[in-house]
Amino acid sequence: MRGSLLVAGTTSDAGKSVVTAGICRWLARQGVKVAPYKAQNMSLNSFVTADGAEIGRAQAMQAAACGLEPSADMNPILLKPGSDRRSQVVVMGRPLADVDAMEYWDVKDRLRQVAVDALERLRDTYDVVVCEGAGSPAEINLRRGDIANMGLARAASLPVIVVGDIDRGGVFASLYGTVALLEPADQALIAGFVINKFRGARELLEPGLDMIRDLTGREVYGVLPWLDGLWLDVEDSLALDNRPAIGARTPYGRQTLRVAVVRLPRISNFTDVDALASEPGVVVRFVTSPAELDDADLVVLPGSRATVSDLAWLRATGLADALRGRVVLGICGGYQMLARTIHDGVESGAGRVEGLGLLPATVEFAAEKTLGRPVGEAYGCRVAAYEIHHGVVTAEGGDPFLDGCRSGSVWGTTWHGALENDDFRRAFLADVAAVSGRDFTPAPDVSFAALREERLDALGDLIEHHVDTAALLRLLEGGAPRGLPLLPPGGAPREAPDFSHNRSVGGER
Repeated sequence: MRGSLLVAGTTSDAGKSVVTAGICRWLARQGVKVAPYKAQNMSLNSFVTADGAEIGRAQAMQAAACGLEPSADMNPILLKPGSDRRSQVVVMGRPLADVDAMEYWDVKDRLRQVAVDALERLRDTYDVVVCEGAGSPAEINLRRGDIANMGLARAASLPVIVVGDIDRGGVFASLYGTVALLEPADQALIAGFVINKFRGARELLEPGLDMIRDLTGREVYGVLPWLDGLWLDVEDSLALDNRPAIGARTPYGRQTLRVAVVRLPRISNFTDVDALASEPGVVVRFVTSPAELDDADLVVLPGSRATVSDLAWLRATGLADALRGRVVLGICGGYQMLARTIHDGVESGAGRVEGLGLLPATVEFAAEKTLGRPVGEAYGCRVAAYEIHHGVVTAEGGDPFLDGCRSGSVWGTTWHGALENDDFRRAFLADVAAVSGRDFTPAPDVSFAALREERLDALGDLIEHHVDTAALLRLLEGGAPRGLPLLPPGGAPREAPDFSHNRSVGGER
């Protein structure tokens, strides 16, 4: 079997990433050689591949669903917002430039071929490539330069399934409207729908499924039930808006350990704390005000794409003062904020800025981004991690801690993913409990890697049990059904980019 398809969504956070991962895991379990792909990703949650390339964290998770080591081809273009108007453009795992929203349109023409070439390499290597769209294909103001949704689907002749989130309401209007707003050539590739996050009586939903089939002439390939506990390497901080405190509230010992994660405006790699929530008796919540720190045994100051700006936000909200005297772990950008001074002529251009002074360290921003997969030791435990930063921190005192330092009840490191190392995580939490005076004992047998595999299998099960998998196979092998009806108004026809010169277009694969 050989083929590809595109998983699009009616909105951001509709479930594209998890549906893509679920299809990948389901196919991999059938023995299919499958890989994920996302042409353009806008996310502050990223990962470093074995050869030092930076890609979206969601694509690394999808690669794990396929049983693969991730590669830059799986996410050739990554946008990392530093403000509402400017983003760092990462191309094939390496930073290219910082551009504003309008400047990116000039860059985009050069990137289109990069994205198509990456997909072509994957299609040459694997039997199936499951592509994920970005945002919504119905963002008609962006269609002219689109390289992630229908522009990609047209370029590579991909059948498209559209995922809608029923939990947020208006799913049928969103599905219908998504198709109706597209121009005819784009509509012809929309094969059908998947409804995500359903909870309730299926009998009440059935009439709507019949009506959307009649109205659009397209199949509803499946209805995925709501599934708790799937906080799995999400790429969008919007997912935090409705995220409750997570973790096991039943203590393993006699007490729970409460972790407060500061939700910075430009928070990055917040998935670092998912491993903490996997521990019995550890409850993790995201906070934005000093009062929310009152009962916290540990405060995590996570990564940031805008260290100096987010440090100013900490001061403006009063959180900077509230951190003093508390048990704190700073990771990457959070570690930089804890230092005495920050010299930033790169990210913000602010020059010398006073840090919080909770750790004896200084920060100097370098033009070259550090990308790596370091290995070290702490608490006598081996620690494998990854790092992504421009800020270079020099510890000038305190006790060594991974690549950073510790002073009293404050720890700092630039390493992401360190808490996924089970022995290290348990030793660190035991130390936190001792410092905070909490009677807490970490469980001895929690494997975060095994938990991630269980979650990926749960996503594969969702596809296997709740989606018409025979129809998915037909799409992969045969493309979008021919003769799909056009919906009024059908969108105003626009001149589509010409990809006819690319090897990935035209002809049967």
